[in-house]
Amino acid sequence: MNEMLRLLFERKSVRAYTEREISDCDKNSIFEAALQAPTAGNQILYTLLEIDDPHIKEELSRSCDNQPFIAKAPLVLLFLADCRRWFDCYRYAGAPCREPGVGDLMLACADALIAAQNTVIAAESLGIGSCYIGDILENKERIQSLLHLDRYVFPVTLLVFGYPTEQQKNRKKPKRFDVKYIVQKNTYRPLDEETLRRMHREQSEDANYDFDEKIRAFCKRKYMSDFSLEMTRSVREYLKNFEN
Repeated sequence: MNEMLRLLFERKSVRAYTEREISDCDKNSIFEAALQAPTAGNQILYTLLEIDDPHIKEELSRSCDNQPFIAKAPLVLLFLADCRRWFDCYRYAGAPCREPGVGDLMLACADALIAAQNTVIAAESLGIGSCYIGDILENKERIQSLLHLDRYVFPVTLLVFGYPTEQQKNRKKPKRFDVKYIVQKNTYRPLDEETLRRMHREQSEDANYDFDEKIRAFCKRKYMSDFSLEMTRSVREYLKNFEN
């Protein structure tokens, strides 16, 4: 296994960090790695916010499902799908153009997420851990006000970085589903009940794994949780700015 594959296989989410700061040199390498990611038409349809204001970091830790480690992270980056920058360029150049729509937003989200993953792998290569925070999609009004987000800017993902503690280094990475359940050929097909049950059973390392019990608990904790319902509400509100 080469070095790049090793990084991909060993990388795991890190939520506890040492007090060691990340140097400006390493930060810049992480930023530059983002810009080297594939991007639609070389447009770089995202803006990257480095959040180093302690007040804002604290607010984000509360609004993102009350996760204190966000405020303590040495580096906090917010990837924004930015449909404002090119729209303004078109206007300034006098180009006939339309308002940004949902298709533009989805393309910008793809750009932002590809760039975000580049920063994760770049950081990993430097010995710096990271964690994606999907909860940034919640509390639209609060986040928009806190960060002065434009109507054509959408917070795709929050990433926090830091040097992992020994406990985090030694923590086992959760087992993934087997590739045979995820990779399909040519056309999509839903997995039947028997296959889904087998897929989860094989992933679990619990000899007494109970599919019904585990899935019901997961559904309650994640899919039907207050934060998941709030996320759906907030995203729906963001999308209204692109419906034209």
